[in-house]
Amino acid sequence: MGDKANAHPGAAGRATAADHPTSVRNVVLVGHSGSGKTTLVEALALTAGAVNRAGRVEDGGTVSDYDEIEHRQQRSVQLSLVPVEWGGYKINILDTPGYADFVGELRAGLRAADAALFVVSASDGVDGSTRMVWDECAAVGMPRAIVVTHLESARADFDDMTRVCAEAFGADDPDAVLPLYLPLHGAPGPDGHAPVTGLTGLLSQKLFDYSSGERKEAEPGPDQLPAIEEARNRLIEGIIAESEDETLMDRYLRGEEIDFGTLVEDLERAVARGTFFPVLAAAPAAQGARQGLGTVELLELVTGGFPTPLERPAPGVTTVDGHPREPALCDPEGPLVAEVVKTASDPYVGRVSLVRVFSGTLRPDETVHVSGHGLADRGHEDHDVDERVGALSAPFGKQQRTLTHCIAGDLACVAKLNRAETGDTLSAKDDPLLMEPWEMPDPLLPLAIQAHSKADEDRLSQGLGRLVAEDPTMRLEQNPDTHQVVLWCLGEAHADVALERLRNRYGVQVDVVPHKVSLRETFGGRAEGRGRHVKQSGGHGQFAICAIEVEPLPGGSGIEFVDKVVGGAVPRQFIPSVEKGVRTQAGKGVAAGYPLIDIRITLLDGKAHSVDSSDAAFQTAGALALREAAADAEIQLLEPVAEVTVLVGDDYVGSVMSDLSGRRGRVVGTEQSSGGRTLVRAEVPEIEIGRYAVDLRSLSHGTARFDRRYARHEPMPPQVAERVREQARGAA
Repeated sequence: MGDKANAHPGAAGRATAADHPTSVRNVVLVGHSGSGKTTLVEALALTAGAVNRAGRVEDGGTVSDYDEIEHRQQRSVQLSLVPVEWGGYKINILDTPGYADFVGELRAGLRAADAALFVVSASDGVDGSTRMVWDECAAVGMPRAIVVTHLESARADFDDMTRVCAEAFGADDPDAVLPLYLPLHGAPGPDGHAPVTGLTGLLSQKLFDYSSGERKEAEPGPDQLPAIEEARNRLIEGIIAESEDETLMDRYLRGEEIDFGTLVEDLERAVARGTFFPVLAAAPAAQGARQGLGTVELLELVTGGFPTPLERPAPGVTTVDGHPREPALCDPEGPLVAEVVKTASDPYVGRVSLVRVFSGTLRPDETVHVSGHGLADRGHEDHDVDERVGALSAPFGKQQRTLTHCIAGDLACVAKLNRAETGDTLSAKDDPLLMEPWEMPDPLLPLAIQAHSKADEDRLSQGLGRLVAEDPTMRLEQNPDTHQVVLWCLGEAHADVALERLRNRYGVQVDVVPHKVSLRETFGGRAEGRGRHVKQSGGHGQFAICAIEVEPLPGGSGIEFVDKVVGGAVPRQFIPSVEKGVRTQAGKGVAAGYPLIDIRITLLDGKAHSVDSSDAAFQTAGALALREAAADAEIQLLEPVAEVTVLVGDDYVGSVMSDLSGRRGRVVGTEQSSGGRTLVRAEVPEIEIGRYAVDLRSLSHGTARFDRRYARHEPMPPQVAERVREQARGAA
C-alpha cells in the first residue's frame, strides 16, 4: 500500500481491456451527498494520469461530464464508471449518488463492485444513511475502507473524525477501524488553521509531502516520532489481531520487532477479507498540481488491499425456469454470465448498458441471450430473447473508448441491447441463465401524470417505457380504478429527475395531477329499490320491471346476488340480465362514482312482457333499481387502509408514533430490532400517507425506512367523506 518501500508505481493512464481477472479491481464509492465522492474520483484519475491537470481527458470532456441534469442540480443522480490504470492494474471506479432518492444507483454500484470506499466529510461527519449502507456491506462481507475528505475545512479534525468512524463503523470491534496515515500539517495561516500538506505513514514511519504538487518522501524529525509511535503501536496491534499467524501477537508482546513486509501482507489480507477497515485521508490537487493529497495511498490500497474478482463469490445462478445451477466462476474461458447493472439512453447511439461480466468473455457482434429480471410488477416486462451485442467500450465522462472484449471480473458499456434492462442477465444463447436479483427499494411516493397535449399523449407510452427500463426503482402503474398513470418514485428528487428526463430526453411534456386513492362505496343499511324500464316507440318496445332489496355485508364480502323471485314474475332467462345490470351499476358507483362493494342484492319481484321484454331491458331495469335503492339509503365511502411497518432508530420512535397517530393511524405494535432500531407496526389510511416517503425522511433525518401493503377498505370519517364528495361534485 502507500507504506510500501518503493514509494509508488508509475501512473499507467487510461484503462483498456483487462487481460486477466487478477489485474482488475472494482471499487464503489459510497457516502452522503456533498461528501466529495466525485471530486475524489477526479483526483484519483488525475494522479493515475487518465486526465490532465485541467481535469480533462485527452480526447475532450472531463471525468465528471455525466449528465446534464447533474450539472443543473449540482449533485450526482446516477451511477457512473471511471476506469483508470495504476501500476499494471485496471481499476473500475464506480461513483454513486449520495442522495437517498437514488439508492437504486447505489445498489447497482454495490452489485458491480468487489469492495467499497466510504467517503466521509471531516466537516459533516457520518450520517445515518451511510451507517445503513455500511451494515448492508457487512452483511455480505464486502471489504471496506474509509476516506476522510474536506480536510481543508477550518472545522476539520482528522483524529476526531477517526474516532467518529470507529464509533459508527466499528460497533463489533473499534480496533478494526484505524488510520494508516496521520495528516502532516503546514504552518498556520492568519486564521490559525494549519493546512494539511502531507501524510505520515504509520507502518513505514515515512513522511509523504504533497505541498509541491508532487508526492515526495522524507524522514520524520525526532520531535515527530513520539506522536507517530502511539498511533503506530495501536495500528500494529490491530493488524496482528486479524492475522492468520497466531504467533505474531506473542512475538509482539515479547517486544520483538515485526517485519515490515509481514505487517503489510497481513494488513492487505485482513482488508481483502473484510475484517479490517483502514482510515485514510484525501484531498484534491491544488491548481496546477499533478497529485492530490492521499491519492497515491488510496490507489495503492485499492490495488494491494482490495480483493480481485476471483476472491469474491458471484451471485446465485439458475436456469430461466428456476432450476439451480453451479455458481458462476470468474473464468474468462468459462460460460458467459453477465449482468446489466445500469441502462442509459444516449441521443446518438441509443440504449447503452453498463455490464459486469461474472464469467466468460463478452465480445462485440456476438449473439447473447437476455433473460428477464422478475420486476413485471414495476412495469418491467419479463423476457427471454436473443440479442446481438453492439460495440464494447470503456466510458470516461462523455467519451467512449472502444474495447475488443470484456473478460470475467471486468465492466464495459455495451451498445444496442435494445431489449435488455437493468438487472437482466446476459448468457450464451444455447445455455440461457438467470442471476438472482439484487434487492431494490420499493418506490412509495406516487406521482400522477397526464400528457400535456395530444402530441405528448402519442409519445407518452414510449417515453415511460424507456424511463422505467433505465430505472428499476421506479414503478409504472396504470390504475384501473382511478384511470391515472402513476409513476411510483423514491422521493421528490427522484420524481423531479423523472419529469426532466421525460421532457428533455424523450420530448414528452406532462402535467402533474393530484394522486387519487381507490375509494369504494357501500350501503350503510338495508334499502329497497324498484327499476321500471318501459318504452314504446313503434315495433318492438322495451319492457322490464324488477324490485330488489340491498343490505350491507361484512368487509371483504364483495357483491352477492340472490334470486328470490316466485311464480315466474321475472322469467328465468332474464334473471342473469338483472344481475348483470346491477353489477355493472355497482362498478360505476351510486353516490360519488366509486365502485360499490360488500352488499347483498336480492331480486324479489318483477314483471315481463311476452314480446317487449329483452336482456337489455332487464339490465337497464336492474341498474335503475340499484340507483333508486341508493337514493333512499345512507351510502358510506370506504377508503383503503394500509399495513405500514416503519424501521426507525430508537431516538425517533416517539416522533414516528406521534406522526402516525396524526395521520389517523393506529399503532398495533412495536418490536425491538438490531442496531438500536425499533420496528413500528401500524394501520394507516392510504389517503394520509401519499407523501409519507418524504415526511418520514425528514422526521428521522434519513435513517428510517418503511413498507406498506394493502389491508382492507374501511368507512371514512363523515367529515372526510363529505370533503371527498364535494370534490367529486366539483370535478363533475
